[in-house]
Amino acid sequence: MGEYVRPSELNELFAVLPQKDWKILAGGTDFYPAKVGQSLNDDILDITNIPVLTEITETEHYWHIGAAATWSDIAAAELPPLFDGLKSAAKEIGGRQIQNAGTLGGNICNASPAADGVPVLLSLDAAVVVSDGRNATEVPLQNFVTGNREIQLERGQIITEIVIPKVTTLHSSGNFLKLGSREYLVISLVMAAGVFGWNSAGIITHCRISVGACSKVAARLKRLEALIIGREITSDFSDVLSDELFSELTPIDDVRASGEYRKEAAKEIVSELLKCWSQ
Repeated sequence: MGEYVRPSELNELFAVLPQKDWKILAGGTDFYPAKVGQSLNDDILDITNIPVLTEITETEHYWHIGAAATWSDIAAAELPPLFDGLKSAAKEIGGRQIQNAGTLGGNICNASPAADGVPVLLSLDAAVVVSDGRNATEVPLQNFVTGNREIQLERGQIITEIVIPKVTTLHSSGNFLKLGSREYLVISLVMAAGVFGWNSAGIITHCRISVGACSKVAARLKRLEALIIGREITSDFSDVLSDELFSELTPIDDVRASGEYRKEAAKEIVSELLKCWSQ
């Protein structure tokens, strides 16, 4: 039986962090199901009892979300329309029990290609703060998650928060859509997230769109973004959507869907996502 430690202060966490090759527990909604029928021999460091890691705060230029903030915390937080996509994802991840236990940091570090939080955070231009208690480094999320279950995190480090820059446009909002075999309690087959910003004339000046579950890491659709910027927010964007814009996606075949189906579904769900602003 491994050791289980659950510190209540950040300094306690960093005091024990270098001592062992811990399994960092930030909710356990993926960790424990994977252990069904197995002996639990891991040394576990549970970070969910440290108040500062659950905070959602605002500074002059950024929003800060603690790595141990739960999906329920995010859904209940008073956040601007920029975060509507993240809130939608929070309300559709599992059931209420999962939302109460699962955390944003855990979703990132689990690094599943089907992690609902990652495409949303990419659309928000998020970065993670990696710390060993002495030094803290801000790493863009697109560089932090490097592959299927692969992240840029060394032994003796944790992510303490997710940092999201404020959008300086007059208006901004985010959206999130996912496709599954049913609406809730299911792993996404495809998901899409986006953030638009527009000025007083209704012209789009800021656009980030990302797709998840169609490659090893959620991917931005930068060529599509470039075609959208400069158009009116009420535009019908169907004329800019083409198969070629989705050619870089590399979805896999598995028991839930074929790669060919996922790529076609990605185009359809992005089309639906864009209608959220044009309607």
